[in-house]
Amino acid sequence: MSKKIRFGIIGCGLMGREFGSAVARWCHLTEEVAKPEIVGVCDRNTTATAWFTDNFDTVRYVTDDYKELLQKEDIDAIYCALPHNLHAKVYSDIIRAGKHLLGEKPFGIDFEANAEILKAIEENPDVIVRCASEFPFFPACQELIRWIKEDKFGKIIEVRAGFKHSSDMDLTKPINWKRMIEINGEYGCMGDLGIHTQHVPFHVGWTPKNVYAVLSNIATQRPDGKGGVVPCKTWDNATLVCDATDKKGNEFAMVFETKRMSPGSTDEWYIEVDGLDASAKFNSNDPNAFMYTQAVGKEQAWCRLNIGYKPQFKTITGGIFEFGFTDAILQMWCSFMKEVSGEEVAFGCFTPEETLLSHKLLTAALKSNKEKRVVVLDEVK
Repeated sequence: MSKKIRFGIIGCGLMGREFGSAVARWCHLTEEVAKPEIVGVCDRNTTATAWFTDNFDTVRYVTDDYKELLQKEDIDAIYCALPHNLHAKVYSDIIRAGKHLLGEKPFGIDFEANAEILKAIEENPDVIVRCASEFPFFPACQELIRWIKEDKFGKIIEVRAGFKHSSDMDLTKPINWKRMIEINGEYGCMGDLGIHTQHVPFHVGWTPKNVYAVLSNIATQRPDGKGGVVPCKTWDNATLVCDATDKKGNEFAMVFETKRMSPGSTDEWYIEVDGLDASAKFNSNDPNAFMYTQAVGKEQAWCRLNIGYKPQFKTITGGIFEFGFTDAILQMWCSFMKEVSGEEVAFGCFTPEETLLSHKLLTAALKSNKEKRVVVLDEVK
């Protein structure tokens, strides 16, 4: 019987419930891995906490003060999903309380807030801290990652990664905290979506050296939900063009695209790698497809391979079936649990060091857009 790791949840909204759902179907995994057990929940919304008490008889603590959970000796780890302006204070408190942490992006509202969190991590080296990002755990994306590790692409020509939505195309949609600079931060769409696009490139050692950013504030005002209209100052869309290097020092172009106003996109995450020997791509719009080509002289042809249900961590589901978002959530959590347990994983969660690189990139992007020039990431300190 695998050991249990006892969790508190701070922020019981959409992603908190996704974690709860993953815990409820932990028996789906056939891997020998510690099981998360939800023992405490924190949210100011009693309806949100009630969902957990209704569905999990393991919950012993219900509170609207997150510090109460941090004082409990029978809580080993925390999942925290709060607005960006709260990350520095709450994440740092969690870490200093000696609790392992899986937190949501962007790990601080800005570069300075991220530095506060990293300082707490440095002071508490025994605490395992990771950032949530589930899309790379789709089996077809895992196949692309294996191709990278096996150097099947040869010399890299270009890498493109993006995350796009279209819900903000509705200009009657009332403003929420993700569209407010004081809560979401100046990064706008980059802070909310950026780490998802960076997970694979950063994790395989592809590092942006500089950035030229084009940022768009398309919906400059939105309904306030009370019959009025208020300014909407956050960036809706962002395209970042970078010079990047791989672990061998080879240079290539890398493009990151984060958009909340992308016609036709629902929850579209993609990565594309072009190389001289081969190219490959994955798009969540076709979640079971691994697209690839190999160059033969002057001609190349794209092929579609249906990967099926072949995730990094084994489950009861047969390989002929389809893989979906909730499966990716389960895989991400399995990775985190193994990392907390000190086990090696082939591809893990987004690390604190990678969040620092992300903040350097996004801070440089803000400067680039403002000054209309290429900004070297080393300028961000």
